[in-house]
Amino acid sequence: MNTSLSSWASCSRSESLQSGRPSATSPFHWKSSETSPTSPTMARRRLRGWWNLFQSRSSVNSACMRRMSSTLGCGLKLEGVVGLEIHAQIQSHTKMFSGSAVHFLSPPNSLVSFFDASLPGTLPVLNKQCVEAAVMTGLALDCHINRKSLFDRKHYFYADLPAGYQITQQRRPVAVDGVLNYSLLGGKNKNQMVRKNVRVKQIQLEQDSGKSLHDDARERTLIDLNRAGVGLMELVMEPDMTCGEEAAAAVRELQLIMQALGTCQGNMSEGQLRVDANVSVHRPGEPLGVRTEVKNINSVRYLAKAIDYEIRRQVDVLRRGGRVHNETRSYNSKSGTTVPMRDKEGLQDYRFMPEPNLPPLMVYEDPASVPPGADVQRTVVLQTLRSKLPELPAVRRDRLVETYNILPEHSFTLLNEEGLVEYFEEVLKATSREPRKVIGWVTNELLALLKQQDLNVSQSRVSPSSMAQLLELLEAGSISSTAAQQVFQEMWRQSGAKTAAEIVNEQDLSLVSDVEQLHAVCAKVVDSHPQEVQAFQAGNQKVLNKLIGSVRKETKGRADPIAVRKILLDKITETD
Repeated sequence: MNTSLSSWASCSRSESLQSGRPSATSPFHWKSSETSPTSPTMARRRLRGWWNLFQSRSSVNSACMRRMSSTLGCGLKLEGVVGLEIHAQIQSHTKMFSGSAVHFLSPPNSLVSFFDASLPGTLPVLNKQCVEAAVMTGLALDCHINRKSLFDRKHYFYADLPAGYQITQQRRPVAVDGVLNYSLLGGKNKNQMVRKNVRVKQIQLEQDSGKSLHDDARERTLIDLNRAGVGLMELVMEPDMTCGEEAAAAVRELQLIMQALGTCQGNMSEGQLRVDANVSVHRPGEPLGVRTEVKNINSVRYLAKAIDYEIRRQVDVLRRGGRVHNETRSYNSKSGTTVPMRDKEGLQDYRFMPEPNLPPLMVYEDPASVPPGADVQRTVVLQTLRSKLPELPAVRRDRLVETYNILPEHSFTLLNEEGLVEYFEEVLKATSREPRKVIGWVTNELLALLKQQDLNVSQSRVSPSSMAQLLELLEAGSISSTAAQQVFQEMWRQSGAKTAAEIVNEQDLSLVSDVEQLHAVCAKVVDSHPQEVQAFQAGNQKVLNKLIGSVRKETKGRADPIAVRKILLDKITETD
């Protein structure tokens, strides 16, 4: 039964916990899950994970390690160690344990059932859609799906948690022992795609809390329970990363995977993906150092900055002979620093206990394994979910490379920007230009303007068809590449009000077709650059580019560089 709580609930600031809410998960452990199965299959999974990690680190970690490592004392080098805890809001119509709808920016307390408000006598009813989302995410990350998982109560008291406990999965989560393969641009010029991976310790289901808004002027805290009970997946990643760049790339890959699956929209600005980073530094080959936790980072860019700052801060503390404290910190995006929230030196007692109102969560391998008499509509079957798995980002990148003969780095850029693959393919449909000649315009010219004006691909001022018309003029030899860039800038400025052909005609940007005119310009350039001509005749081939540039300047970029080169060579030969 649902009801609408039309007004804001409030509580005195003095009644809220000044130290902030404890983590919604158990304290982060650096070791592998003790709840993981110990079967030979799981042993092989863990061995494979360690081997992949060794290969990944030994081949591509050097750039991050060079940037983030620092020397302490007499040659004592420290490097960063990063693990992540990610809360992903499950994309579902209703909440985890109630029938309340899930909508962003609804009026405060308008989506609250009796169970969400923890009225006595209400009981949880598990949402099958949320379970299937967690299982599909686990399958995509090559996790072992526990056929039987359990729910627990995690007790802590905060104003926006009306029951005084959170329903989560502490003892046996739905999925364990997976791996997230991700890519980032590395190499000397940051233009080579580097493949890496991070182990996924577990994926657990849990309910979200409400939202607290602190009114400092009136010294009170306002509570909105719309978010209370919304389904979450918590993904705990092992400390396999060394810097913010790697962590940001891993989170971005996870976003793409969940968006492809339809299990989470991954919009960090709306709180659909919240990241806690566990950061420490240590000397390679020695035990991990004391970690700090940077809470609730809601941007991939800020995640990278927060982690890199925290690594530098800890190294600086140790260099000065200080001690890194086990504490929770937050990231201040304005100052670019992390600031203390509360210490974690004392172990928080969450008084975990089995959830008495929920039976074990059962997942079946195939329809034949479902017990007789079970409600098929309420059972979760792995075989069915595996058949629904879509093409994942890594596979799609490989397909783009194979289909269009583009570089892996190009496929990485295309997939990392939402809608850019579709834009690229729409351009290809409308032009005869080769994909490798189109990709540069999409990933360089278009993307540069989008980022410059903080726009997404759907907000592009030049449509795919308009870009295709421009590239057709370039392919036909009607304009030079320099003129094409001018036309593209003008098309962007006018938001597609005029076609590429109209702009070319208005601004007289078409290639010079008069051969006699080209010969005259080239002769003028040769006569006015005697030193360059002599240098070329003496064997310096590079000065020819300068002469070609002078001709193009005289013709305002309207000269065909191939034709100009041939004419210049003829003119220089005549003067020899």
